[in-house]
Amino acid sequence: MTHAGISKSFVGMFKETSIAYFFDLGGLFAGFMVASQLGVFRLSPWAIALYPAIISAKGVIEGLLSGRLSTALHLGTVYPRFFMNTKSFYKLIEAVIVLTLATSVAMSTISLVFGHLFWGITFADFPAILSVVVATMAMGLVLLLVTIKVAFISFKRGLDPNVVVYPVMSTVATIFITFCFIVTLNLLICSNYLGRCIIVILGLFHVLLVLYIFPRNTHEPEFIKTIRESLVALMFVAFIVNITGTILKGISDFVRDRKEIYTVYPALIGLVGDVGSVVGSTATTKLALGLLRPSLSSMRNHAKNILSAWVASIAMFVVLAVSGLSIHGLFSLSAFSSLISILLIANVIAVTMIVLLSYAVSILTFQKGLDPGNFVIPIESSFAASVTSVALLMALLLVG
Repeated sequence: MTHAGISKSFVGMFKETSIAYFFDLGGLFAGFMVASQLGVFRLSPWAIALYPAIISAKGVIEGLLSGRLSTALHLGTVYPRFFMNTKSFYKLIEAVIVLTLATSVAMSTISLVFGHLFWGITFADFPAILSVVVATMAMGLVLLLVTIKVAFISFKRGLDPNVVVYPVMSTVATIFITFCFIVTLNLLICSNYLGRCIIVILGLFHVLLVLYIFPRNTHEPEFIKTIRESLVALMFVAFIVNITGTILKGISDFVRDRKEIYTVYPALIGLVGDVGSVVGSTATTKLALGLLRPSLSSMRNHAKNILSAWVASIAMFVVLAVSGLSIHGLFSLSAFSSLISILLIANVIAVTMIVLLSYAVSILTFQKGLDPGNFVIPIESSFAASVTSVALLMALLLVG
């Protein structure tokens, strides 16, 4: 059971990966929500720029949890059950709660610098940004239980959690966190005093939860190790996702009211992130099991996983092009030809970069004696948003 899903044929990997990627179509719902709420996003200069930062940060947190759980299930250090589990399991959950708040604060603080330089905001906007980000991420803590349940179910059914969990949960997280972000924005911008009080209460709940958890774990080596290693990666993530927000603001200025671009955007980020997750997470597990040498040259021995993940992503990009146009009643051969050209160019650029990055991070962290589970998915998923955004902007400029 501990090696479930590690050794499979290309066709088997392609099928399993395609099933996992299928959930990325749910990202269209997130994009549709954004496209239908463009008026709200444009009421504040920082709202649209914060959006990819929010979904990326939440995806990174979910990726950290799913990556660590997947490897732990294969190694037998975590059992596929909620109750009477190992100490490692509960310390991982507590660490994720603390890291979520730390990432929220860091992301908000760094956004002030980017916002002043590129978004047209001032220090007076910081309280609103901080409260919106912390409240949104606090609402997103509900997804921790869902991620754990999906990991347990997939493992019990003989599927590889490395392939299934993150792709499924990154999409669920994107939809849910988009909904939370839009609700929070409406409470702040379009609501009254009561709405703003709700935002403050949500943020305070998360702060109090962390103040309860952290003192109880200051002498727990595993908890501190997870916090220390992950915090480095997540602070880096907090910086990168603000770059992504700045790029999206540029894309928004370029495409203006092309709703199909906004509609497919979250799903594109999810798919590229999932490719990196599948490549990096399977490599991490193979390294832990001794099935892969910790060398960049060993990538050729991982080629089957990489190729199956990439081919499946191309198929899904085609589906996204059709769906993104059809949702808004814009489908025609000329519109499809234009959009699919943009998306396939973006795919080649983004997937090439994310595969190289995720594999390199998994190897380098393993060589340094660090836990790749604390680095691979957080780093690749944050870069996935930036890389996808850059690739999309390049493709838009090339196709016009």
